[in-house]
Amino acid sequence: MSERPTVRPVTLARLVEVTHVCEGASHTTVEIEENLDVSHRRARETILEALRIGLLGEYDPDDEDESAWYMTTSVGIEFLTAVRAEDWSRVSRILETRSRHYKALLRTLEATAPADLDTVLEELETREEHTGRSYNQTSIEVLGDWAERLGRVQRNAFTGSYYPVERGNSSANFPHVLLSVFDDLEQTAGVSLRQRYLSIPKLREHFCERVGCPRRAFDQALLALAQQNVGKVELSGAPFDTGAKDAALGIKEMTLAESGGLVSTSQSTEQVMAGVEQFGKQYYYLAIHERDLVYTTDDD
Repeated sequence: MSERPTVRPVTLARLVEVTHVCEGASHTTVEIEENLDVSHRRARETILEALRIGLLGEYDPDDEDESAWYMTTSVGIEFLTAVRAEDWSRVSRILETRSRHYKALLRTLEATAPADLDTVLEELETREEHTGRSYNQTSIEVLGDWAERLGRVQRNAFTGSYYPVERGNSSANFPHVLLSVFDDLEQTAGVSLRQRYLSIPKLREHFCERVGCPRRAFDQALLALAQQNVGKVELSGAPFDTGAKDAALGIKEMTLAESGGLVSTSQSTEQVMAGVEQFGKQYYYLAIHERDLVYTTDDD
């Protein structure tokens, strides 16, 4: 089988499903097609990408009239074990080791982020020029989708810029960076239109892009800051139809789903942005009344 230069448009959910179907028992393409309830073309695309990554092995029958059959490899077993444990970091590491396209995307983002899709594509084409591998907008979106759902990469929901995510909290510099991002966003409205309250979802997206931290880490730090600076920092609610909940892109997530005995994943793309929750109430706006903020973490 000749090596295809571009990645196939296959979702992580499909890779999980085909690897599970062939776990412990061999199957032909037709059997996989029936098990996954997909078209023959979709089944072939999924099988071929799983073969390239090493999640499946292909075996030719002795009888030339019989179809080839596929079975989950040891790498595929490790992949499924990580999925069942919802250890998305481990799943990402397996893909990074086995998929040269995925690894190239992560390395490119580490060198260029934050970067929009066109910039990522241009940089990848330059870096991979002599490898025989090629990329287009679809392949960036496919690989980016894998990385986003596994928490390895985030994409600014307002600008579309990609950036890698560093695990852990947002550090003791949180107040300083927050004030800087707050000022930058406030100034976009113009000097005569300075805003007292700013959208928490927008602050979150731009803060996380600047420091490369998970969205959850931002939320935890903001709530801690508000609790430690009562009167200086104010969290505010919003009407149901507030524009603070709107974004150009969705936030992609992945969770384990068991349905009919088939190990699969639930993949959501939520386009309505969340605020931060405190004592059962959602807050969508932030006001900073005084700038001499105190902030301590458990590590201090």
